[in-house]
Amino acid sequence: MRGKRVLDFGSGSGMIGIAAMKANAASVLAADIDIFAAASIRLNAEVNGVSLNVTTDDIVGSPNLGWDVILIGDMCYERPLAERIEKWVHSLVDGGATALIGDPGRTYLPKSGLEKLISYAVKTTRELEDTDVRNTSVWRVV
Repeated sequence: MRGKRVLDFGSGSGMIGIAAMKANAASVLAADIDIFAAASIRLNAEVNGVSLNVTTDDIVGSPNLGWDVILIGDMCYERPLAERIEKWVHSLVDGGATALIGDPGRTYLPKSGLEKLISYAVKTTRELEDTDVRNTSVWRVV
């Protein structure tokens, strides 16, 4: 991430954007439409000693604002959202950005235009998932 301008899309707690800043990203925009997520991102960034920008704007469909890398985590859980994101992210990649999607096997992950980079078995709890281990993968949008 060194020197890259990063978009952490669907940021949630901000963990990915914070990790990017700790890996010497030039800048990070953490985007999540949930105002509670935005508050969490700001608090987590402060606790981790990094500075990043936060937005609650719905940026899907917006032009690339200078991002070199777009990081997307677990956003393909609903068909309408997954379809909106897919079209938009492909336009950003066509413009020269690199986009990575972390996905735990959601139904609406696109079936084409992705290259699997790596898979992980992640321990979960029965309180959150229907299994003790969830297999998840990181995909590059091509």
